[in-house]
Amino acid sequence: MAAKKSAKKAKDPTKASSEKPAKKAAAKKTAAKKMVKTVPPVQTRPPLEALARAAYLNYRRRVEQGLPGDSDSDWLEAEHQLSQPVDP
Repeated sequence: MAAKKSAKKAKDPTKASSEKPAKKAAAKKTAAKKMVKTVPPVQTRPPLEALARAAYLNYRRRVEQGLPGDSDSDWLEAEHQLSQPVDP
């Protein structure tokens, strides 16, 4: 019976409890970083004549050095070479 009385005392919301309420953790204030949208540079294709000349030069170099390859690989290499940014 004594257990029931102590249980009733704990459940009675009208009585103030001697326990202190738990402190809430302080919210950390973080500085919100502003998201700056950067626009990637527009990649334009090099002129067809420039690609053709670079592919021809790749072909000549490949043949002179006796390396294996074909015209497609020469053209793709020329596109790669001309798409690289130029360092000032």
